[in-house]
Amino acid sequence: MIRDQHRTAVQASIDVVAAVRPEHLTLDTPCAGWNLADLLTHMTAQHHGFAAAARGGGADLSAWRTEPFADAVAADPAGTYAAAAHAVLAAFAADGIDEAPFALPEFGPGVSVPGSTAIGFHFVDYVVHGWDVAATLRTPYTLPPDVLAAALPIVMTVPDGEFRDADNSPFARALSLDDTDDDLARILRHLGRNPEYC
Repeated sequence: MIRDQHRTAVQASIDVVAAVRPEHLTLDTPCAGWNLADLLTHMTAQHHGFAAAARGGGADLSAWRTEPFADAVAADPAGTYAAAAHAVLAAFAADGIDEAPFALPEFGPGVSVPGSTAIGFHFVDYVVHGWDVAATLRTPYTLPPDVLAAALPIVMTVPDGEFRDADNSPFARALSLDDTDDDLARILRHLGRNPEYC
């Protein structure tokens, strides 16, 4: 199970977001159309949504709404984000979580997956979103090799295609790999991000 690597990735995202100040929130990010405030609000809301899903409340769409967190992120980006991240880590530490059903309505009405699968989805998001924040701030971002090695095969199962052109797609079209790419660059390119962004 990837829970140790997942925890490391989420902690790395907490560490990079700790450098965010309110004056950074208007900066553009690698996520097209989103500034840093938008990205952090999304990240915070997703932590709360996945924590709710871990507790059996994921089917309630209100658990996934971003609006409740926008003002808090604007006032205290690092503190608001860290609190949400610690909440999801605590929820994912529950006994039996790997087999627990997670309702994920963002994937469609009635969609439910085992906890191990949901944690894999969340893991990939925070490997990449941690990089998104670091790239926005023009700060270094590194993850341990075992974290990247665990994330890469999950990432490579994400299909590419025209659906990624849609406004609500979480990823842009995959970019061509380079012979010199390391695991992080391969992850980023497959999910439509340019590793040279920063």
